[in-house]
Amino acid sequence: MTEKDYYELLEVARDASGDEIKKSYRRLAMKYHPDRNPGNKEAENKFKEINEAYDILKDEQKRAAYDRYGHQAFAGGMGGGNPFGGFEFNFGGGGFSDIFSEVFSEFMGGGRQNRQSYAKDGADIRYNLEITLEEAFTGVEKEITIPSSVPCEDCNGFGTKDGKEPPVCPNCHGSGKIHVQQGGFFIIEKTCPKCQGKGRIISEPCKKCGGSGIINKDKTLKIKIPAGVEDNTRMRLSGEGEPGTRGGSNGDLYVFINVKPHKLYTRDGGNLYTRVPISMACAALGGTVEIPGIDGSTIEVKIVAGTQTDQLEKVRNEGMTILRSKHRGDLFVKFRVETPVNLSSRQKALLEEFREISKDNSCQPESKSFFDKIKDLFVSEKAS
Repeated sequence: MTEKDYYELLEVARDASGDEIKKSYRRLAMKYHPDRNPGNKEAENKFKEINEAYDILKDEQKRAAYDRYGHQAFAGGMGGGNPFGGFEFNFGGGGFSDIFSEVFSEFMGGGRQNRQSYAKDGADIRYNLEITLEEAFTGVEKEITIPSSVPCEDCNGFGTKDGKEPPVCPNCHGSGKIHVQQGGFFIIEKTCPKCQGKGRIISEPCKKCGGSGIINKDKTLKIKIPAGVEDNTRMRLSGEGEPGTRGGSNGDLYVFINVKPHKLYTRDGGNLYTRVPISMACAALGGTVEIPGIDGSTIEVKIVAGTQTDQLEKVRNEGMTILRSKHRGDLFVKFRVETPVNLSSRQKALLEEFREISKDNSCQPESKSFFDKIKDLFVSEKAS
C-alpha cells in the first residue's frame, strides 16, 4: 500500500465530487496505462497507485474512513476502530480488474446506458402506395395489406412456455455482454455465451413461436390520404410497423405516396398545366375550347383572336386542391396552333387567295418583323 496522499495522486481537491474524482482517474489511468508505456516501470507503479487511490475514494464509506484516519484506516493496526478490518489492495485479483472494467464499460458507451435491454423495439416498415391525380385532388381512403408479425398470444411476446418474463442471465446480469481480460491489462467486450446476447435465459421456449415471441401475420390497414397530397409525400403511422418483442415498443409504418402521371395534366404544386391544339383559323379568329376539369366538370377556355403557339391562358381556381386549405390552384392552358394537312381543292384555293392578299405580312406581325430584319441586314451589307 502506498503512503502517498490519495487526493494528490488523483490530482483533485479534498472536497472534490465523485464525478470529478472519476473524471480525473480516467484521464490518469489512460495516461499511465502499461500498454501505453511498455517497459516503463515508473509508469506501471504510478498506475498501481492511482488505481489504489481510486478504489478508496470512489467508495463513500472508505473515503470517509480515509478522510478521518488516513492510511491507518486500512492498515489493520487500529483494533476495533478500523471499520474495514485491514483492507489490502489486491492488484492482481479483483482490485484493478474490477476498477478498470468499470471504466472500460464507460468508454464503450456509458455504464448502464450501454447495457443491452431485454426488450426489443420493432422495426419500421416502408410501404409504397400509388394513387391517381384525381384521388390526390379529392383525397381518398385506401386499404392496404402489409406482411407483418404480431406478438405471440400464447407467451405474451416473451417467448416462454408459461408466458412470463424469463429470468435475468446470471452470467452477464442482463446486459447481454461480458468483459474478458486478455494480455495483462487489455479488456475486450464479448457477447455473453450463456444467453447469446439476449440478457435473459429461456429454459422452456414457447411451442407456438419457438421462443422468438412473434408470429408472422399479414396486417390490413385503412389509410386516409388528404386532399392536395403531392407526389413523394411520406406519411407516418405511429406504432403500425413491426411489433416490439418482450415488452418493446412497436415500430412505425411509413407510407410513401406516388401520384401516377396524368394523360392530360401535369402538376406543379397547386397549379395544373395542359397543352391544347387549336386550328389555324381558330387561332386567327378566336373562339372557345372545352376540356375536362380535374374535378370532373367541363371547363370552357377562351381563345383570343391572334393566339400564337405556346401562348398561355390562365383559368383561375381550376387547379389542384391545396393541402390543408380551402383554396385551389390555377389551370394554365398552353395553345398549339396546328398547320392543316390533306387539304381539299377548295381549301387550297382559299389559302392561295389568303396568301396573295397577305404578301405585305401586315396580318402576321412576327413574320413582318423577321423579314424587316433580313431586309435591314442586306441593306447594311451593300452599304459596306
